[in-house]
Amino acid sequence: MSIVECINVKKTYKQGKVEVAALRGINLSIDKGGFVALAGPSGSGKTTILNMIGGLDSADSGRIVVAGNSYEKMTQSQMAELRLHSIGFIFQAYNLIPVLSALENVEYVMLLQGIPADERRKRAKAILDEVGLEGKYDRRPAELSGGQQQRVAVARAIVSDPIIVLADEPTANLDSKNGQGLLEIMKEMNSKKNVTFIFSTHEEMVMEYARRIVYIKDGMVAEDRIKGE
Repeated sequence: MSIVECINVKKTYKQGKVEVAALRGINLSIDKGGFVALAGPSGSGKTTILNMIGGLDSADSGRIVVAGNSYEKMTQSQMAELRLHSIGFIFQAYNLIPVLSALENVEYVMLLQGIPADERRKRAKAILDEVGLEGKYDRRPAELSGGQQQRVAVARAIVSDPIIVLADEPTANLDSKNGQGLLEIMKEMNSKKNVTFIFSTHEEMVMEYARRIVYIKDGMVAEDRIKGE
């Protein structure tokens, strides 16, 4: 069953007076429970696709359907609700709130969802333990290593049980050991909770973990392969 459908999606950006075609007609279908890498060089369009699927940017033409929701028919408030309850985001730059502790950063999405404080705290501690940050609840981002900050970002993305997690170059700022540890955590979440993970990456390590690799080149799907087939 498809959880994400991109049908002939096109997007052009203006850089000054120059128009740059970021997506030239992307067709992509991703099943629920997928562990998929969108691979390609910088500027190929893979991050743009993630932003489209996450509703952070809109297509010039074509259709995007996520969890049965057709984006062109949704209002901005409906999109915000979908992002809040159904989509988790992991950014390359972590995007943690510097004045909040690790625990508070993880709690933040649940706070917006209106989940009671006791439940928020319980779930946030449990997920931080799961990603190997037990005992570091009260540390602010500046007091954590890059690998630890990215683990907080992963915990925040998955604590509210989204149906899809979008990860933009999630291991780019990590050494190989921390990157591998992070991928193991996400792989386990994928298998245990059937959460769909979609990565944008140009790193071999991420591609090795992915079960399906979609190669993006010049804003189009150049190759789409499932491991072992």
